[in-house]
Amino acid sequence: MPRRQSGRHRKPEPLAAPEGAPALVLAVPGSPSTASRSLAEEVSSIARSELPGLDARIGYVDGGDDEFPSLEAVLARAAAEHKDRVGADGQPDPGPAAVVVPLLAGPDSALLRRIRQAMMNSGSGAELTDVLGPHPLLAEALHVRLSEAGLARADRARLFTVATAADGIILATVGGEEAVQAAGITGMLLSARLAVPVLAAALDEEGAISRTAEQLRESGSQQLALAPYLIGPEITDGLLGAAAAEAGCASAEALGAYGTVGRLVLSNYAAAVGITLPTQTQGVPVR
Repeated sequence: MPRRQSGRHRKPEPLAAPEGAPALVLAVPGSPSTASRSLAEEVSSIARSELPGLDARIGYVDGGDDEFPSLEAVLARAAAEHKDRVGADGQPDPGPAAVVVPLLAGPDSALLRRIRQAMMNSGSGAELTDVLGPHPLLAEALHVRLSEAGLARADRARLFTVATAADGIILATVGGEEAVQAAGITGMLLSARLAVPVLAAALDEEGAISRTAEQLRESGSQQLALAPYLIGPEITDGLLGAAAAEAGCASAEALGAYGTVGRLVLSNYAAAVGITLPTQTQGVPVR
């Protein structure tokens, strides 16, 4: 029989969701669509792969049918199942039925109010986590999306250059001034990675993108790029294209279901529940 490893050389026990842990409910903004559902399912899948046994569900802020269930309905069902669950002492589990994680890179007060209202209406007693950013892992994701579009070098240590690499980045967000300020923090991290100026601007503020583009050009940047500080479902189709045309530059794709997005969703959930994740999964938040 093989000997069991012990001491510092013993393999760590595999991490798994505790029995009876609250459901992770991903709050998806925007108009429900097959694209937003596919993105949310992929993000949830990433979270489940990092924490086996995780009960991950999807609720749509603007949902309301079987295909795209509303956040309120998903939470109400989780609460009903939670109430029926009996602990070892024969009493209902006193913890929250669910933890709601907004699928948002930055704060959006209007959307967050609607999420809180849905939580109240559900009567679930669910907990709400912070949005995903600002965070160094989002700066990494932005860098990857820019490099995929040929607008930045994939690795700053490489000696070759990308002919279309931008020398100024507009970090596009939605959610007003608070969102712009939060995006600016991630923008500083992205600027350090790319060694080019990065300025945040609001897509939902008229003229903000063109003013930011002019500011970058006045400071010496000639080849600009638009980097969406967005997951994707929170904006309408065509908005990014119109913003890029307004700035007179190319645009990268939204962050989408990039791996770090799923890990940040799990990190926010784990912090609310009290689960300690490995460092590579948890990351280091920036506040």
